[in-house]
Amino acid sequence: MSCNAKKDPNGTWRIQYRWTDWTGTKKKSQKRGFKTKKEAEEWYAHFMLQQSSDPTMTLADFWEIYKADMEKRLRKTTMKQKEYVMNDKVLPYFGKTPINEITAPMIRKWQGELIEKGFKPTYLKTIHNQLSAILNYAVNFYDLRSNPCRKAGSMGKSKADEMNIWTQKEYERFSNAISKSSMKLAFDILFYTGMRSGELLALTPADILSSKRIDINKNYAKIKGEELFLEPKTPKAKRCISIPDFLYDDIQEYISKLYGIGNGDRIFYFQKTALEKEMKRVSERIGLKPIRVHDLRHSHASMLIELGFTPLEIAERLGHESIKTTLDTYSHLYPDKDQKLADRLNQFRKN
Repeated sequence: MSCNAKKDPNGTWRIQYRWTDWTGTKKKSQKRGFKTKKEAEEWYAHFMLQQSSDPTMTLADFWEIYKADMEKRLRKTTMKQKEYVMNDKVLPYFGKTPINEITAPMIRKWQGELIEKGFKPTYLKTIHNQLSAILNYAVNFYDLRSNPCRKAGSMGKSKADEMNIWTQKEYERFSNAISKSSMKLAFDILFYTGMRSGELLALTPADILSSKRIDINKNYAKIKGEELFLEPKTPKAKRCISIPDFLYDDIQEYISKLYGIGNGDRIFYFQKTALEKEMKRVSERIGLKPIRVHDLRHSHASMLIELGFTPLEIAERLGHESIKTTLDTYSHLYPDKDQKLADRLNQFRKN
């Protein structure tokens, strides 16, 4: 590892340097445009710190290493969430601290400040998990002795104590109050299929099958202004689901009015934020308890449970990776199922 700072004819400085990357490959490069020699040398020192396996680098520096690796491995939507949480909730507090100096008491104090701000328990858990994940990465690959998050303990909860849902009657009140046909249809699809909003916004005419089924095979997202069609969240998320006659007819009628639409064109051209705003506006106007767009998926699952469908059937319709996900998410909606089982066994014995 070596460097050489030189002054260019235009008065700025450049740094020429050699280094060995994390794969063991020797490399040579240079960077121009520094105002002073000191600035060039400081940049080089910062660069070499990021290339090293030394856990004394600051969390902000280590985040750049972590991000560069994980961007190749995680979905863009997942990385977008990680970046937001890190930049807004973690780095302002720990960014300038060397990762080997982050202690359990420091983490407990940080947790306390976040708890006092009144964030939801599930969001607190998400924030803590992001810090824990990057420190676990430092333990596994950069010789950090231990993850202080484990000693500090977690905060928040993985699942909310209550699930906000609308009944079918409440939903129909909402749907009937929407004036714009595209919005009304979009919400009807969400409520009566349980699909995710990204799956809805990725739908094309080709996905609406004549067998009155919807082929869910992609996910739509807009990241930093770029519109993307992504692979489904999990392998099981790629699925084909039946829809009621009225919904199929409404979809076909709507598509027929879209002039010049091709089989591969999106049916809905608004974003998730438009759905969120419309949902809030209409529910407030008609005095309906507010829920999130994603809660329509939970509302659909709740309706299926009331109709007597099994957890396996619900898991397949919602595209859950395993039935365990379904049971973990909706077990509280089966409060009397155990008693019903006992009653059936009683009837069996009497017969």
